[in-house]
Amino acid sequence: MRLSRYFLPTMKETPSEAQIASHRLMLRAGMVRQSSAGIYSWLPMGYKVLKKIEAIVRAEQDAAGAQELLMPTIQPAELWKESERYEDYGKEMLRITDRHEREMLYGPTNEELITDIVRKDIKSYRALPKILYHIQWKFRDEVRPRFGVMRGREFL
Repeated sequence: MRLSRYFLPTMKETPSEAQIASHRLMLRAGMVRQSSAGIYSWLPMGYKVLKKIEAIVRAEQDAAGAQELLMPTIQPAELWKESERYEDYGKEMLRITDRHEREMLYGPTNEELITDIVRKDIKSYRALPKILYHIQWKFRDEVRPRFGVMRGREFL
């Protein structure tokens, strides 16, 4: 692709909310744009970098014998209540009620879900060890999102 056709909206001035060098550079280089506090759109160049980082993580995990899986971002609240972390997260956890009045949440992490998967599907110690990993977007309603993508509300 010709550079003249590439969407790379650079900035001359650093926005005042950019507190750390990496955040300032990513904004000025046209890698990300902030849509609200702690939430960013990844523009083509930034998304390309993000995908390369994902590829490095995948290659290293695969080389270590790990297997990738994909878990949903929306999770049933009952798993979190069982682990007693449902209330612990407080307002940082985005809670949802579906059309059938079931309590759901936008997962801030996936420990509860992977624990449920493993306890249902691994019945014997002979099936161990298993090394599993996943790469998925998360959301935490941080009290003070700051430092750009390093301490955002939505992150990979």
